[in-house]
Amino acid sequence: MAEPISISEAKCKEATSLSFIGDAVHTLAVRQKLMENRDVKTGLLHRLASLEVNAEAQSHALKRIENLLTEDETDVYKRCRNAKQSTMAKHASAVDYKIASGFEGLIGFLYLSGQSQRIAELLTLAYDTEE
Repeated sequence: MAEPISISEAKCKEATSLSFIGDAVHTLAVRQKLMENRDVKTGLLHRLASLEVNAEAQSHALKRIENLLTEDETDVYKRCRNAKQSTMAKHASAVDYKIASGFEGLIGFLYLSGQSQRIAELLTLAYDTEE
């Protein structure tokens, strides 16, 4: 794993690059949580992870934490959400896809700037719902 960069350096990264990294970090966090909490085969783990790592679920997750974001986090989220996308998700609305890109960008920003505790806190709040 690379050394963290400063917050100001992380803010300067391209929005799509932040989303690219954030997608991987988010996927890994979801997979780790599922593996730790369930003793099932990997095929089922993959299907369960797919329920959380998709544009619609990420859009809902962001909406649950949006009012808890700092000013810097909100700025990064909005910049990544509003970035021009070269692709669109096949199974998501354009709005959900843009919000999900912002969510992923936020996670990427936090990861690159070494804020792993904040990632864990936000993901817990975003996905800890009463079932």
